[in-house]
Amino acid sequence: MTDEPAAPPVVLLVEDDGLLLMEASDTLAEAGFDVLEAPHADKALAVLKDRPDVEILMTDVDMPMGSMDGFALARVVAHRWPEIPVLIVSGMGTPGPGDMPEGAQFIPKPYAPTMLVRTLKACLKRAA
Repeated sequence: MTDEPAAPPVVLLVEDDGLLLMEASDTLAEAGFDVLEAPHADKALAVLKDRPDVEILMTDVDMPMGSMDGFALARVVAHRWPEIPVLIVSGMGTPGPGDMPEGAQFIPKPYAPTMLVRTLKACLKRAA
């Protein structure tokens, strides 16, 4: 009997800034995540409909493209896919009352790559 190696956790990364998207994607891939990328919330929702294997969502807040910001995306995901933990990141300040769905985590930008990886892994552990 052979033990299959565990599949890498699938993270959906939603970030409109191409450089930040690339940096976060590289950091997460190096940490052992399977990274799916979306430049805005509408694309992220399309990915979630097509990919039932997404295990965690990481989203920026301020995304000019698309029909909603990261807070709205987080609330939609928490409602439609309550099993998917959500990490919200922003350089625009901290969330106000009602911005984040229950259980979502927040880290401010700029964040250290090690903090990002640690926070995502902690979110996954809590959801397991």
